[in-house]
Amino acid sequence: MVSAVVFDVGETLLDDSREWRAWADWVGVSPHTFSTVLGAVTAAGRDNAETFEYFRPGFDLARERQLREEAGRGEQIDDSDLYPDVRPSLAALRAGGLWVGVAGNQTPRAAQLLRALDLPVDYVGTSGEWGVAKPNPGFFERVVEVAPGPADQIVYVGDHRDNDVLPAKAAGLRAALIRRGPWGYLWADDPVARESADWVIDSLAELPALLLDQ
Repeated sequence: MVSAVVFDVGETLLDDSREWRAWADWVGVSPHTFSTVLGAVTAAGRDNAETFEYFRPGFDLARERQLREEAGRGEQIDDSDLYPDVRPSLAALRAGGLWVGVAGNQTPRAAQLLRALDLPVDYVGTSGEWGVAKPNPGFFERVVEVAPGPADQIVYVGDHRDNDVLPAKAAGLRAALIRRGPWGYLWADDPVARESADWVIDSLAELPALLLDQ
């Protein structure tokens, strides 16, 4: 039985291209250069934030994010950033009786922007608001706290093996890995990810058929 579905944000609900382009511009490199280094960091299984060290050693991500906001170049999220399957898929899951939540490694500002989209969800929370980020077990403990039902009735959907699938499973949740974005494609055929994930999907549109008859 599934009682709740909780979604990661970046490259699960949102196409992060605009935000990565903004960061490339902020550090003064081309989007291609930035994305290539980001890909190398990703493939090595390291934290995305390490990408900035290659361009500015000692880069303080929190401080630079604040400077972007002060310069009027801060985070922006609108409907154009959503993948096309997001609204209809979330709406179908909710109409089918499931509790639908959003919880990812984002800032408090991103949480505000996500809520302003008025998605068909019951809850939006971010690591910046919670004070704990994936893959820390405390993040998934918080997911279990906010979602209804026991952990094994909650499905967490994300694009990353190490940040989403493995820690969700360790916390007793079920997990779906979506094959899109750089991490989704990188991990989709990984043996550990395949063995650990309950489902590997190419679109959120697959979820209603998979989960509503559980």
